[in-house]
Amino acid sequence: MKLTEVLDAIRSYGTASTKNTLMKHGAREPLYGAKVADLKVLQKKIKKDVPLALALFDSGVYDARYLAALIANGAEMTEAQLQHWVNTSNSPGISEYSVPWVASEHPKGWEMALEWIESDSELIAGSGWNTLGGIVSMKTDEELDIPSLKKLLKRIEKDIHTAPNRVRYVMNGFVISVGAYVDALHDLAVETARKIGTVSVDMNGTACKVPGAEAYIAAARNRPGGAKKKKTIKC
Repeated sequence: MKLTEVLDAIRSYGTASTKNTLMKHGAREPLYGAKVADLKVLQKKIKKDVPLALALFDSGVYDARYLAALIANGAEMTEAQLQHWVNTSNSPGISEYSVPWVASEHPKGWEMALEWIESDSELIAGSGWNTLGGIVSMKTDEELDIPSLKKLLKRIEKDIHTAPNRVRYVMNGFVISVGAYVDALHDLAVETARKIGTVSVDMNGTACKVPGAEAYIAAARNRPGGAKKKKTIKC
């Protein structure tokens, strides 16, 4: 499919109610208001198409950027392209999800994410933490830098309650990822979750809540078969 065809299709799926819901969750114009289920219909038609994904992202349309991450292969993107995506993301839905989806697939994703979490930008830092959490949930424990993960958990224990609003949310998610998917650090992650306690995040009046890290770790590991490593974090 061509760029104009995809944008027209996304526009046709848009509704005022979905647009209003997305904006309450931080999405910004331009925005058509397509449901994720509808975007996945397009994803099945397109499959993987990095050039189209890059063009969709550069359209600036929120829904198109979400779809872009679904059809992109992060491993085939350049570091410059990933940096462009993180620099130009203007809402949590893209910075905390779409960008990490592709960055976690890239060979340099870990290194880039470590740089991003140092950013003064709340959105870029959020991309970094969720990218790290995504990598933790996909790579085998043998591939992970366990000493670095320990330091990151300690950093969160120290800084989470004074971090910017959305950064608190993704830091909490990182603790959950480590506790659920890294056997060697399960106990430390649970200890960290207990020390940080309740994490307060302004959810802009939506029904969304900050997950209790300890409870979520336990729920993930108590599933039948336990918490298995993921093939992708895209959803």
